[in-house]
Parts: sequence; structure tokens; C-alpha cells
Amino acid sequence: MKNIKIILVENDEDEQFFMKEAFEKNDVFTILAFACNGNELMTILNENDDHLPDLILSDLNMPGKNGYDILKELKADQKFAHIPIIITSTSSLKPVIDNCMKLGAAKFIQKPDTFVEYDDYVKRLALLEFESLN
Repeated sequence: MKNIKIILVENDEDEQFFMKEAFEKNDVFTILAFACNGNELMTILNENDDHLPDLILSDLNMPGKNGYDILKELKADQKFAHIPIIITSTSSLKPVIDNCMKLGAAKFIQKPDTFVEYDDYVKRLALLEFESLN
């Protein structure tokens, strides 16, 4: 199975910890970096534009540039527009999901209800990514 280089954008430190743990257990993904918001993501991308990720997984609601801002900015920039962005949030409201998809999200995945569910969340994400490669 292909190894997918990913950048995770999440402002909550507890969620970062559990996400990192779950992603490291799964051999499909290699975490290139963590960013706390879109501002940090843009810095990481611009400083490493010769080693771009295969995928960005971003929280929707964060201080600074949020998931909507990330979608708008990256999809408007020719250097980064090709990178698929998956938005994740606790929200499952259709207007929120529709707006993310309209702005260019590759997918929208609802966050798990508890931190211990991140193993299954990452497995589901790996299956989605593997299916999109075929």
C-alpha cells in the first residue's frame, strides 16, 4: 500500500496527541508536520515547497486561519491547489459540509466523539485514501 505523506492541522493539543498516536500505528501515513492553524500550515508549506504533502487533514474551527480559509487560500494558489484537503470537524451539519465541498475539500470527515476512537478514524481515512488511488 502506498505511503501517504500528510500534514495535520489541529489546534487542540489533546487531539494532536491522540491523532499522532493513531496515525503512527497505521503504516499508510507518514506525518510530515503538525500545524495549529492555517497560518502555521502556510508557513510550513512555503518553507518546504519542494517537499509537499500528498494530503492535508485540517480541522474546520481554529483560531487564526480556519479550515474555510485554508481551502480558499490553497485552492487559489497554483503551487498548492493540487493537494487534496480533507476537512474534519465535530459538526455534521449539511450546510457546513456543503460549504467545505464547494470550496474544494476532497472530503469531509466527522471527528470521533472520543479520543480513543482515533484508531478507527485513521483506519477509515486510510481506506478512503486507498480507494481514491484505485
